[in-house]
Amino acid sequence: MYLLFPGRHQLLTNFQFNYLYRIIQAGLTHEPDVNGNFFNEMTEPIEAVVFAVTSANHSHTRRNPLPFHLRVIQIEDFSDDLPVPSYVFGIDEVGTLDNFAAYTLKRIRHESEGLFDLTPQNTIVVCSTPVMQMYEKLGFRILPAELTDREKQTFAADLPWDLVERIAGTPANWLSDHYLLERMHPASVEVWKKYRLAEKVRMLFRDKIIGDDGDLTTTRDYNSYVRQMDEIALLKFRETAAHIRPGRIGDIGCAVGSWMKLACQEPLLQESDFYGIEVARRLFDVCQQRKHNGEFSNPFVFFAQKNAVTGLVFERNSMHTIHTSSLTHEIESYGSRADLLAFIRNRYEELALGGIWINRDVVGPDNPDEIVCMELNTTDGRNDDWEQEFTDRHALSAYLQGLSTYARFMRFGQNFRRIENETFAYEWIQHNGQTYARLSLRNACEFALKKDYTDNWKSEMHERFCFWTYTDWIREMQAVGFQVLPQSNAYTNEWIVKNRLEGKVNLYTLKNNVLEPIPFPVTHMLLLAEKRVL
Repeated sequence: MYLLFPGRHQLLTNFQFNYLYRIIQAGLTHEPDVNGNFFNEMTEPIEAVVFAVTSANHSHTRRNPLPFHLRVIQIEDFSDDLPVPSYVFGIDEVGTLDNFAAYTLKRIRHESEGLFDLTPQNTIVVCSTPVMQMYEKLGFRILPAELTDREKQTFAADLPWDLVERIAGTPANWLSDHYLLERMHPASVEVWKKYRLAEKVRMLFRDKIIGDDGDLTTTRDYNSYVRQMDEIALLKFRETAAHIRPGRIGDIGCAVGSWMKLACQEPLLQESDFYGIEVARRLFDVCQQRKHNGEFSNPFVFFAQKNAVTGLVFERNSMHTIHTSSLTHEIESYGSRADLLAFIRNRYEELALGGIWINRDVVGPDNPDEIVCMELNTTDGRNDDWEQEFTDRHALSAYLQGLSTYARFMRFGQNFRRIENETFAYEWIQHNGQTYARLSLRNACEFALKKDYTDNWKSEMHERFCFWTYTDWIREMQAVGFQVLPQSNAYTNEWIVKNRLEGKVNLYTLKNNVLEPIPFPVTHMLLLAEKRVL
C-alpha cells in the first residue's frame, strides 16, 4: 500500500511528519478517512510515500515562492527519518484541468517508468484541501491530515501555507519566532534559513505603497478613454499573449486592467502573480473597483498607484514579464528623452534573467526626414472656421468632427506641441492644379495617426508618436543590455489605413516633377526585449 501526498510543498511541518510516521508505523486500521470512516479492513503495511509536487515549473511567485529543487531538498531531508522510502515527482502546471488528479497519476507512472501505477486499490491519498475531491471522483480514499471537519473547514494544526504567510508577515528575524519553530519541520527550517527564503517571501508578499497622486494629463476624457481601452484590449492581448512568461507579470500603465483581465484567464498563467501599475488616480480607482467586483479570475492580482518614470516599481531582478502598451510615447511626450532612457534602464533592472519586456506602441517611419507631399480630402467636412476655441471638450470634439480632413490638418498645425513651443513645419505647394502639404514624413504620420482622436484632442496635441524609428528603438534597447528577439517587428496597422486614411490622406514623393504615390509607412511596433546573461 502506498501513500500519495500531493501539494505544492513550499514548507513542511512537524504535524505532517508525525502524522505520516504514525500511519506508517502503526498502520491504517485505526485511522479515520476524511468522512470519519475507519480503515478497519486495511491491514497491508505502507511500503512508500509518494510526494507529488504540483506547480513544479513555477517559482518566485507569491503562490509558489520556492523553486522545485528546493522543495525536493526539503522533502528528502524530511523523509530521512520515515520508516519507509519516499519518492518525489514534479507535476508541472498545465492550467485548469477537471481531471488534474488523473493527469498527476499518469505523470507519476510515466516519470517512474511504471514503478508506481497508483490506483484506488493500492494507494491512499493524504490531502487536507479541496484537491481531495478530484481524487475522490477517481475512487481514492482520503486521509485528512490536518483537516478535522470538511464541512466546517476546521483543522487540528496550522496548514503549511499558514506558516508561509506568518513568515511573510514577520518583520523581525523569523528564526526567533517560537510559534514557527515549534511547527516547522527542521528540514524546512534548514532550507529556509540556508537559502534566505524569508527575505524572498517577504518581497513577494509585500504590497507596493501608493505613490504620486497625479496623472500625465488633465485634459483627458476618462469615460471615452476607458471605453477605448476595453474595446482594443483583446487586440493588444492577442498580439502579445504568446510571449508572456509565467511567474511575476507586471503591466505598467495598466489603465483599467483590461490586458491583465484577459491574461488571468489563460490556463498556463493561472499560477502567476499579476501586478498592475497605474499613475492616474481615476484609472487606478477603476482597477481597484474591478478587483473588488471579482472581475479577475486570478486572486493574486495587485494594483499600485506609482510613477514608473521616476524609478523602479518592482524589486530588482524579480519580474518574469513586464508589459507596456501605448506608454513609452507618453513618457517621451510628457516627460523628456532622459525620462524615456531612464524608463528603459529601470525595466532592465526589474527583470529577472530570462525575463521579457513586451512593449507595444506606436513608432516612427523608417525614413522620418524624407520630404513627402500629402493630399488632404476637402469634401468630407467644413473647410473653413477651423480656429474656434472651446473650454468644453465635448463641444470641441463635435466641432472638430465637422471639419474636413484638410481643415483638421490646419487645426493640427496650429495646436500640435504648441504649448511645448515646438513648430509643426509644412508648406503648401501646387502641382497640376492640385494643392498638397509638403512636409517631412514624420510630421505627415503625426497628423495622420492623430487626426481622429477628437474626444481627447487637447491631450493628444501633446503627444509625439514618431520620435524614434524601429531601428532607433533596437539601438537604445541593446545599449542597456537587452537582446531584441527576432519575433519583434514594426508594422502598418491596416485597420487604421482602411478605416481612417483611405480616401482621407494620400502620400506622394515628388521626383522629376512627377508625383509617385507611396504606401503608408509603419505605424506600430511589437518590441520583445529579453534580459540575458551576457
